[in-house]
Amino acid sequence: MKDIQIGDLKEYINDKPIQQCGDRQDEAPAGDMNILDCMEKIVERSRKSGINKYLSKGSCHIDYVAAKLGISPVQIVLFSHFLDRGNDPHINLREIADSLKCGNIRIINYMNDCEELEKKKLIRCSRDGNETTFRVPRDVLESLRKNDEFKLPKNENLSISAFFVVLERIFDERSDNELTEAAMTVELSELVNQNMHLLFCKKLMSCGFDDEDFILLLCFCHLFVNNNDDNIRNQDFSFLYKEKFENREHVKALTNGSHFLMKLKYIEHTNSDGFVNSDSWKLSDMAKEDLLTELSIKENQNYRKNLMLSDAIKPKKMFYNTREAGEIQKLTALLREENFCKIQDRLEGKGMRKGFACLFSGGPGTGKTETAYQIARETARDIMMVDISDTKSMWYGESEKKIKAIFDSYRAAVKKSPIAPILLINEADAVIGKRKEFTASSRAVDQTDNSIQNIILQEMENLSGILIATTNLTRNMDHAFERRFLYKITFDKPGHESRKNIWLTLMPNLPEEMAGELSGRYELSGGQIENIARKTEVDAIINGSAPSADILRQYCIDEIQTSFTASSQKIGFMQG
Repeated sequence: MKDIQIGDLKEYINDKPIQQCGDRQDEAPAGDMNILDCMEKIVERSRKSGINKYLSKGSCHIDYVAAKLGISPVQIVLFSHFLDRGNDPHINLREIADSLKCGNIRIINYMNDCEELEKKKLIRCSRDGNETTFRVPRDVLESLRKNDEFKLPKNENLSISAFFVVLERIFDERSDNELTEAAMTVELSELVNQNMHLLFCKKLMSCGFDDEDFILLLCFCHLFVNNNDDNIRNQDFSFLYKEKFENREHVKALTNGSHFLMKLKYIEHTNSDGFVNSDSWKLSDMAKEDLLTELSIKENQNYRKNLMLSDAIKPKKMFYNTREAGEIQKLTALLREENFCKIQDRLEGKGMRKGFACLFSGGPGTGKTETAYQIARETARDIMMVDISDTKSMWYGESEKKIKAIFDSYRAAVKKSPIAPILLINEADAVIGKRKEFTASSRAVDQTDNSIQNIILQEMENLSGILIATTNLTRNMDHAFERRFLYKITFDKPGHESRKNIWLTLMPNLPEEMAGELSGRYELSGGQIENIARKTEVDAIINGSAPSADILRQYCIDEIQTSFTASSQKIGFMQG
């Protein structure tokens, strides 16, 4: 939308223009007026004569605006000049003084009127350090554009979703320094008291919190509901307070875990069991269940959007060597729901971890990821796929936050799904390698990698569902990870008979003798054979016929050479 000036807004008004008549300055019949015409005239004439001289003569334009907005003549003139700069989000009072031909002392005298305009929400004031600036809100501009009286929005009898929209607006205004801490406290209290029909507000008020605890808990609820934030740090809510955030006593209590909200189990440290992050918090699961029950229906409807549904996975015939086939068959049987529930109950009854973490290792194209898909399909389990590269961030603390959010989402999916889904971490090489030892020359990225590994280790320790990680190499896997993977299956390249079956499955028109020759001469993985099968399909479309035996042999050589080139690069876990 283009910048809005008073002259631009006039085009939306269809009333007749103001006429000159009578002895009074700007006199005109009331029926011919609209509010933007009046305010434009007020700006034009007060700019010429100055505010005092203009007000001394009287004006029907001011009378008209006063009837619409219920503010004093001085406030009308000031507001008209603010509105004339309505496209500027940082209006300086010095600019208003220059426009009105006022000195510094006179404009200071009008500060009380500016505060009244602020109370009526006609302008917003941002007090950032020693600088004070103003803006005209968009909803005020829209009301004036329609020639309507601006009315403060009624934030009562809201739905739970509308309540959190208003809550976000209040916190945004505080973050932009447009609300003082005291004004924010008043607005939040009014918002909750005006919506006591909501279970959320009833429960919040029944706890008897003091102002600081009340506001902090509201902020944590806002960050979770509106931002889906379950890894909250100091900077996420330091805007609430005027003085230096770290020095506040209640923040020290948050850090050491003695805060009242933590004692009530409404707020908890992230990774609270084991690898405690004392500078990161979240709304506890108990708080979500106790306070946010009105939002649960919406969450239950939407949580499946992040999952690959089991019934959408296409069946695919897989060929394994004898050892892998047995291990995969055993794992598939374990993950069938009727067996899985019994095993979990028994393990939990004996005080053992009930989650299942599995590691699929092997070279590229050996079927690790596809095996995870097929196990999910056969056991009717959805898949939550994780791409580790998506969690990497240049910003300090963000990578850890993203990893934690993944496990928080998975935990919610396990809780809400009738059958626990599988968390699939593909190409996990980057996160399960040996942790770095810190020295004076250690890089910040090493610290970040170690923090991510600690988060994953702790989540694996507390896992209640199923995790499958795939990796190309395990030679440098950290022992802490090795211990937490209950099942470890190594995928070797298929043997001669398996390769022959793969050739015949992917290329059913291939003569069996030729399939035997190719499988005997070329030790290819299933993925490499599939690449060749796809090339032959392309050749058949372009050339109108299947490629010859010599071309097939050349394709096999090309795949081996490509694989050799790739393997000569350093992949997998590297020593730092």
